[in-house]
Amino acid sequence: MKPMVTTYSMWSKFRNCRKACELRYLHQLSPIRKDSNLAFGSVIHECLEIWHGSRDMVKVLDHIDRTYTDRAFDANQKRDWHLATSMMKGYANRYPREEFEVVALEKSFEGKITNPESGRTSRNFVLAGKVDGIVKIGDEHFLLEHKTAGQIDSAYLERLWTDFQITLYAWYVEQTVDIRISGILYNVLVKARLQQSLGETEGEFQARRAELIAKSKTGRSSATRRMPESDQEYQDRLAEKYADQGMFHREMLYLSRDRFTELQHELWELTQQFNDAHRRGVFYRNSSFCFHFNRPCAYYPLCSSGENPNILENLYEVVPPNQELLGGDDSNDSNETVF
Repeated sequence: MKPMVTTYSMWSKFRNCRKACELRYLHQLSPIRKDSNLAFGSVIHECLEIWHGSRDMVKVLDHIDRTYTDRAFDANQKRDWHLATSMMKGYANRYPREEFEVVALEKSFEGKITNPESGRTSRNFVLAGKVDGIVKIGDEHFLLEHKTAGQIDSAYLERLWTDFQITLYAWYVEQTVDIRISGILYNVLVKARLQQSLGETEGEFQARRAELIAKSKTGRSSATRRMPESDQEYQDRLAEKYADQGMFHREMLYLSRDRFTELQHELWELTQQFNDAHRRGVFYRNSSFCFHFNRPCAYYPLCSSGENPNILENLYEVVPPNQELLGGDDSNDSNETVF
């Protein structure tokens, strides 16, 4: 029997909630309604791949247009189209020339999982993944890791060292590509919080006007109705926002070689725990993670209903796991850590 192809997303889920891991990776269930934040991050990753591969903004903007084809009728698509367009234009202006040489983009790998103590290779699992890029700065190679964030502050930057996924992937890239990875170059893009103004309805305007008249000594008001902000006006405001260099940040972290060995030990331990849970058919829930990111887990409706068949049929669909290897999402939160 061929080993099961596993990813960081799977082991992260198993570490945090074994039931969620079972539902996604054994039963292959995925919520029909996807997380819009994860979807937007995927679009930006695709745009950055195009940009760093071609330096052609026309291709980038065309990709955004083709992604949000229903933006004229769908308010969420229109919002994300505006944000992606302005973000990528601002990014190109912020980095007209690069400090690094691109070696590879969206580089996939697959490697054996080995017990670092005995050297024994797992017969049940291999680890696969994909890194955003490999770049060269001077004589050193770095993994390029793209991130979108709500804000960049000292707390956000201090958490980067806990990003064990990319550290683990660096070790596997070294083994499979035969390039020594010195560190990680984090490329962070901030999501602007500006919203397009919808203006006032006639009723809202009349209510505001009446309030102003009541406060006026003359009993009159020169107020006019606030009209919706045009797309061009909104794009102009976003462009001004993305002209701020603080909307983009790059952080370079060097890798600790000792951490590689530690991560191998922990990954091997997780494989043994998974084998035991699978053999006994016991994948317990970790209720501490039901709302870990201040929002319900993707499987909360199913778990809280006692796996009600109606909930299962209406809210979930069968989707093969490891979609991130194919360029999709796989219900993994970018803030999630495991090792």
